[in-house]
Amino acid sequence: MKLKKKSAAMLAAAMLSAMLLGGCGQVKVGYVDEARLAGEAPQIKTTMEEGAKKLEEVQSELEKKFQENPNMTMEEAQKLQQEAQRKAMGINQQYMTQVQQKMDVALAEIAKEKKLDVVVDNEGLQKTVLLGGIDVTDEVIQKLQ
Repeated sequence: MKLKKKSAAMLAAAMLSAMLLGGCGQVKVGYVDEARLAGEAPQIKTTMEEGAKKLEEVQSELEKKFQENPNMTMEEAQKLQQEAQRKAMGINQQYMTQVQQKMDVALAEIAKEKKLDVVVDNEGLQKTVLLGGIDVTDEVIQKLQ
């Protein structure tokens, strides 16, 4: 039984070596800083600002309803808050989906143009790509003008 496992492991290692030697193992990695995209890409900024404005409208609507009926019961107040939370979550989901779709389209185009196999998010203090890779953040920002 152990011999079969060793044979399978050796076969897998041989196949992996053949792939690497055959050029299949050469992966072109691109990376993008999504925080920069959110702050610098006009389409992303506009979409996020629209979402924030819609969220403010929901908050204002809730405050107005509380002012119109200052004597509402605790149950009525909770119901209003829950309704506002549902609306806010729906708006947030809608606009985040739009942002993600826009970024995905731009990233796909750039990955195709640069023949990248993978593009990873490389923002923040814990970088995904530490050495090598191709920074495509500026190209994505250009596509999202």
